[in-house]
Amino acid sequence: MIPPPTPVILSSHRHSGSRQARQAVGHKLWGLVLLAWALNPDCRNSGVGRRGVHLVKMTETKPPPALAKSDAVVIVGAGIFGLSTALHLAQRGYTNVTVFDKQPYHETLYSYFKGCDAASADLNKIVRSAYGTQTEYQELALEAARGWEAWNADLAAGGPDSVPPGMSSADRVFIRNANVSLSDGDSLPAFERATLEAAKAAGHAGTHLLTTDPHDVALAEALGLAFAVDPFNHRAGRGKRSVGVIETTGGTAVADKACRYALHRASRAGVRFVLHPTAGRLVSLTTSGGGGGGGGVETADGRAHAARLVVLACGAWTPSVLAPRLDGLCEATAGSVAMLRLPRASPLFDRFAPDSFPTWQYRLRDGADGGLYGFARDDDGWLKIGYRGTKYTNYQASTGEDGGERSVPVTRWSDQPPAAGPTVEAIPEQARKVIQRFLDDHLPELGEAGIGIEVTRLCWYTDSFDNHFVVDYVPGMTPADGETAVMVATGGSGHAFKFLPNIGNWVVDVIEGVGLDRPAIKAWRWRTPAPGAPVANKLMEGSHGPRAFGNVPMANGTEWAKGAV
Repeated sequence: MIPPPTPVILSSHRHSGSRQARQAVGHKLWGLVLLAWALNPDCRNSGVGRRGVHLVKMTETKPPPALAKSDAVVIVGAGIFGLSTALHLAQRGYTNVTVFDKQPYHETLYSYFKGCDAASADLNKIVRSAYGTQTEYQELALEAARGWEAWNADLAAGGPDSVPPGMSSADRVFIRNANVSLSDGDSLPAFERATLEAAKAAGHAGTHLLTTDPHDVALAEALGLAFAVDPFNHRAGRGKRSVGVIETTGGTAVADKACRYALHRASRAGVRFVLHPTAGRLVSLTTSGGGGGGGGVETADGRAHAARLVVLACGAWTPSVLAPRLDGLCEATAGSVAMLRLPRASPLFDRFAPDSFPTWQYRLRDGADGGLYGFARDDDGWLKIGYRGTKYTNYQASTGEDGGERSVPVTRWSDQPPAAGPTVEAIPEQARKVIQRFLDDHLPELGEAGIGIEVTRLCWYTDSFDNHFVVDYVPGMTPADGETAVMVATGGSGHAFKFLPNIGNWVVDVIEGVGLDRPAIKAWRWRTPAPGAPVANKLMEGSHGPRAFGNVPMANGTEWAKGAV
């Protein structure tokens, strides 16, 4: 297991808001703000109540001094938040940006099979703009979709600035093979109804199609997306009832290649990357140095790196890095992933090709017995299915200021080079059971062909209590001139990857104090749930909670040994 880094040292108060308003507010102001509950179609917590509205306490504090374009900016983490922020900082003219990560991504190429254990290091991720009533994410996702198309065009054009080493102009980072959200029965769930209404109200008619509407089906066929209408042959071949929404602008992000592309673009734009198990590993963070000067980060090789701004984008490791400051706001939770491999010679290789099979979700908000999603096979024949009906935790004693227990990631490669062998391969038995039942009931042709689950993994996310991101300065500090400001870009809650092309632009807006009254940025402020208010994700249940490893049977027939990971 990767131990949490040395506790960060923070001082004074800070927060975002419009720059003028924050200066007028002064130190600490608590306000009650109504936020719509952000339902997350990629992953839902089991046992969560129905969609509603809840009260959230926001923290308003004094802003940091403005950054000069030449000031040193350190980003910790080369996942999607870190990559996108680095790229957009460079595009806005910042000339002294460095990204640190313990993973040598320039060698491992964001491949899970080569020892990468971050959520961003994956085969594929969902790209969709279906967000029910959450129109701020709908529009953000459509903006991202334009970015994905632009990146594909840039790759296709070729040239050293566009094509990363090991990739070619024939590669794609986004496959527009549609995204379909399905449920059993004949009645469309409330979330999908809200998605249809929101898309229509925003002028996006024709982008979201009902699978049981003859007119919409004809439109899908005209767009070359007939395969997305009934991808599991529910109605045509198996006599099962199903209904869903096809998103014609959605599809699949080729996750590893997309990260490699973003890293390459950022490097060519002048961003420095330190990707190394020791030289890139954070061990401590300070906001001020000796003699009242600025602080920065220290890495495992013993070197100190001064910075005017540190952006923590450490993915599921962020809550333990900042313990206890993110307690109750964000927590590391594990999703369960199973992969099957299709032989190239099998007829099923073409059946599940991305040009004939969509990205999909099934009964996504139906608790522990639902929460499934999946993809077309990749170039190597891997067919991936994920389960987030239950979001698991791994509570361990923390090295944070209070020494409390917190959920920390443990993965196949936890603190081990690939040559040392895996640490954790199993997924919980509940996850395996739900995935296998789905395969048996909806994709029996795989089992009939002798194709079964070959690889399982835990994929660790950073869940916020309301599924909104957290992009904000860390409260509890007001840096004096010359001292280091600290902010976080985290809380992806299982639905952030699709924003790789554009989320960094919004993070830089927060850094610069631009457009902070926009609904999305307001939702991303540092916050806590009001007492007794409903939440999307239950956090901090502890090692005795029902989702904690140690209380959960694993699929290999063993139980997670408490404290042994």
